Amino acid sequence: MPILIIKDFFKRIFYNLFKVKKKIKLGLYGPPNSGKTTLANRICKDWTGEELGKVSPIPHETREVQFKEEVKIKHDNKEIDFTIIDTPGIATKIDYEDFLHYGLDVKEAKKRAKEATRGVIEAIKWLDDMDVVIVVLDATKNPYTQVNITIVGNLVARKIPVLIVANKIDLKGANVKRIEAAFPEYDVVGVSAKFGKNMEEFYESLFNLVKKVK
Repeated sequence: MPILIIKDFFKRIFYNLFKVKKKIKLGLYGPPNSGKTTLANRICKDWTGEELGKVSPIPHETREVQFKEEVKIKHDNKEIDFTIIDTPGIATKIDYEDFLHYGLDVKEAKKRAKEATRGVIEAIKWLDDMDVVIVVLDATKNPYTQVNITIVGNLVARKIPVLIVANKIDLKGANVKRIEAAFPEYDVVGVSAKFGKNMEEFYESLFNLVKKVK
């Protein structure tokens, strides 16, 4: 009996040393139309049955930070309570004329451009509240952009743990290795948020990321 008590004691000590923070603020960042909201919706639907936000082919559909609390994700007999925070797409320049190609009239295009600019500023401000960040990139596009470098640079400056998701691997031309080569110091996981492909590996990577939270 004493041996069992000692074993139980050390088991509790080990658990307390390595257990992760109970509540984690998880931010999704990336350029416009990389699939941040689609991934946020996939995560929330997987674990709460509800989606988080509206998805659209028009850039900057998400122009305000939106979040969902108490998203309890389970993996490998562990459970973590996340707040999923979906942020507006980061862009160095937002021109209202770009929206005209999607059928918006001039008034609506200027309104969206103004809201999108405010959204970028808001997204950057929210970085200070994040415990971990997922940078969502379109795997069919060139990762070597000023926007992507700016996003990662801001995260490095704040010492926030980062996981890079190469999204849209279901599409022709998707190249996860190109994203891995662009950011070799980070874990990269390829997924199709739209179809739920490779989400198990994503959740495993997410739990490994949370271990880095101090």
